[in-house]
Amino acid sequence: MLVGVSLSDNFRVFTSESVTEGHPDKLCDQISDAILDAVLTEDPHARVAVETLTTTGLVHVVGELSTTAYVEIPDIVRSEIRRIGYTSSEASFDADSCGVCVSIDQQSGEIAQGVDKSMENRLGTTERYASQGAGDQGLMFGYACNDTPTYMPLPIYLAHRLTERMTQVRRDNTVSGLFPDGKS
Repeated sequence: MLVGVSLSDNFRVFTSESVTEGHPDKLCDQISDAILDAVLTEDPHARVAVETLTTTGLVHVVGELSTTAYVEIPDIVRSEIRRIGYTSSEASFDADSCGVCVSIDQQSGEIAQGVDKSMENRLGTTERYASQGAGDQGLMFGYACNDTPTYMPLPIYLAHRLTERMTQVRRDNTVSGLFPDGKS
């Protein structure tokens, strides 16, 4: 408890967390993004819904894909893992020896139907986009403020700067012995 502040003062502590590029959640996001980028480079009209899951020594890429392109997903996975810095079993993960399982199917008809044509009429929308659907999009919320130059709240701004610095000192070996996974 903070000195001089009671719970009845409606005092709230606002904290934020940030992770480095080697954290499993961020590693998975970067692998999925790299697959998306590779497919869209070959087929700009592709529909890509892939998720990546990982555990020590194993990566699963799952999802749905509608495209005319072919990309070598295991190569993309290993390239991202290597780029992030997991290159030896000493770091508990090795890009060259980890298992990569891929389970990709065609996009389901229900998703395609929701993307191809909207069920509602959107007033004020140009004709080109008036009937375009959105598929199974998620919803997020947030806010901007003038606490920082990036308009992010100070706690997340500081957490991001700390993890960026952690990555920098690992990559340039300012601090030796660090692995890609970190959190602030």
